[in-house]
Amino acid sequence: MTILFNELPILEETKKAIDALGFEELTPIQALAIPEAVKGIDIIGQAQTGTGKTFAFGIPMIEKINTSLRETQGLILCPTRELATQVFKEILKLVKFNKHINVTLIVGGESYERQFKALKSSPHIIIGTPGRMIDHMERGTVDLSTVTTLALDEADEMLKMGFQEDMENIMSHIAEERQILLFSATMPTAIKKIAKIYQRDPQILKVESKTLTVDQIKQTYYIVKNTEKLASLPRLLDYTQSKSTIIFSNTKADVDRITEYLLNNGYLADALHGDIKQRSRSDVMRRFRDRQIEILVGTDVAARGLDVNGVELVINYDLPYEKEVYVHRIGRTGRAGRTGLAYSLISPRKQSQLRELEFFIKAKIEYSDIPSIQDIKKAQLDAFKDGLKEKLNHDYSDHLKDIQDILEDTSKEDLINALLHQVMPKPKYYDDIESINPRKPREKSSRNGKKAKYQDFIINIGSKDKMTPMKFLKMMDRTFNVYQKNIGDIKIDKVYTRFGIKQEGVSKMRFTKGRYEGKVVEIKNA
Repeated sequence: MTILFNELPILEETKKAIDALGFEELTPIQALAIPEAVKGIDIIGQAQTGTGKTFAFGIPMIEKINTSLRETQGLILCPTRELATQVFKEILKLVKFNKHINVTLIVGGESYERQFKALKSSPHIIIGTPGRMIDHMERGTVDLSTVTTLALDEADEMLKMGFQEDMENIMSHIAEERQILLFSATMPTAIKKIAKIYQRDPQILKVESKTLTVDQIKQTYYIVKNTEKLASLPRLLDYTQSKSTIIFSNTKADVDRITEYLLNNGYLADALHGDIKQRSRSDVMRRFRDRQIEILVGTDVAARGLDVNGVELVINYDLPYEKEVYVHRIGRTGRAGRTGLAYSLISPRKQSQLRELEFFIKAKIEYSDIPSIQDIKKAQLDAFKDGLKEKLNHDYSDHLKDIQDILEDTSKEDLINALLHQVMPKPKYYDDIESINPRKPREKSSRNGKKAKYQDFIINIGSKDKMTPMKFLKMMDRTFNVYQKNIGDIKIDKVYTRFGIKQEGVSKMRFTKGRYEGKVVEIKNA
């Protein structure tokens, strides 16, 4: 059921601000959280990045602010300075027509003097990072005893970054009668413990989704040797001709190496990671938002909270160590109903990690070859012709009369050809990467030495169910009518088993659902 913002029991000033932003319908997490949160109930909201969580906790917080009191009543904690800044900007939009609500940002890398002055006025709402908030608490420059609404944004990330002690310290200093709104993409044990200690009968709200990734994102992977990853980037960038790209790497050293390589090859790129000073990071992000640079190369922590519209392409130079991080990464594109692209470079040895990732996100990531030089030339030419057709729809002055003297000695065809030579796209590299030999996904060999095509599957049963390879083969025979000779590699993990079936065996599979020792088991494509 669709819920409209103007139907909510919230301040008219807030409705006016939302209307000015052009929003009408609530997102799923907003529809679940806002009606409950405005009642003053503690909430645990589980939803992915880019789902509108800021409004889900921001609107209820604003509802509870008593502007006649000059004291801090709302606090929003975020894992990084960048995310806190993004949330701060969103809250400012919500209070645009409620001038009596004072909001301030308290994060690292900013002037203490400015923050001392801001805190002295007892802002109604503070958005900050745990470390800087603790700093001000120890200095005695902030009073959290009056905070009646606390929002924890991306709580799982704060735990991963080592802020658990700071979070608990802050929660122990806010008002006894308070509301805690906890939002997290994942729900690890530590989050549940914090909720049990500090929240009171929280309402658990979870956005159920068939997939964890946005439908508008086309996900593709390429099998590339580690030594060929750098050289593959220009091909991918030129093939897509993206004007706004983020490349993620797991290490700062690789971020610097990738950035230097792209700059040396004529691309507008810059780096973003933890070793770069805050002022420089802010400048990099500003230039990326303003399209002064087209490619941002960064680590996960540095790019977290980066609020940029219109990112067309995300490239995973490495797969992240944690599957949830993949979802956050590719969520940078495909926002606000736009389509997006997400490419992942996979070394031949990492194919099993990719299959596990597909199982986690409940979606297929398509394999493709690294674009050839011919592919890139065709893509560039097609884009050039489309642009030319678009220009032909406009009216222009008659420039031919200005060059009539040239036309007396030259045909229009020769002139057009000379002008096209100046403006048509020309590949600017490729000599150093001709050696790239795209590798297909692994195939398994049959006993007679011929290549046997296998299809990969996953079933929801694993070592915790005391599954063994022998038990697995018997189960497949008796329950699913798949004989041992048609089954390839078997990998048994804790809660699921990944395996291959020959194509001829797939057609003989009787069911995809069955029972094993009282448990319902289901086979799905890997």
